[in-house]
Amino acid sequence: MAQEDWLGPTDLLDSDHPAIRSFATDAAGDAGSPVERAVRLYHAVRDGIRYDPYSAEITTDGLRASAVLARGRGYCVAKAGVLAAVARAAGIPARPGFADVRNHLATPRLIELMGTDVFYYHGYTELLLEGRWVKATPAFNIQMCERFGVAPLDFDGREDSVFHAFDVTGRQHMEYVLDRGPRDDIPLDELREAMRRYYPGMATAGGGDFEAEAGSVRRDGRSGEARD
Repeated sequence: MAQEDWLGPTDLLDSDHPAIRSFATDAAGDAGSPVERAVRLYHAVRDGIRYDPYSAEITTDGLRASAVLARGRGYCVAKAGVLAAVARAAGIPARPGFADVRNHLATPRLIELMGTDVFYYHGYTELLLEGRWVKATPAFNIQMCERFGVAPLDFDGREDSVFHAFDVTGRQHMEYVLDRGPRDDIPLDELREAMRRYYPGMATAGGGDFEAEAGSVRRDGRSGEARD
């Protein structure tokens, strides 16, 4: 595909929406190289939108970038979509990508609801910078990382930014199981099928305060154990 194919708006990556364009302008600024502007966008999305796995609404409104931006919270796929959309709005080719990851520090309540500690279709973003695709993972805002005792993921625009294998105390954190690769837009039908297949209990889970749960896990020294 040509570079311009990753610059235009899609149904869920509505990079032409006024709010998305305004966010991109304010966060990226006009100065600096595409790499420097991409780094600023990454941090703005990472910390400006609260990570909330209980807000995983697999609908058009639940995942459209402008709607996620307006709510100010979202789970990994929603935040990856926002980063892809604002990057496109800033003239940086971008696309969402997906992987299955085993989260060794998920909260007990979340693991109980999911029925597994594998996060299927975890979302990240790929940005085309200096002629190559670079992965960026804006999911966990810095406040949540502090509660979990996990170093926040940084992004320099040149190396892949993916989850840490261990937290700051040496506990196992994230384990990548399968990289499902990038898409041109968020694959709504695929995600719906994955939710139905892997997380039937999440449909009736209700809300929750994941950051509060994260603080409890860190204080108690407990985390969800791997399940097969």
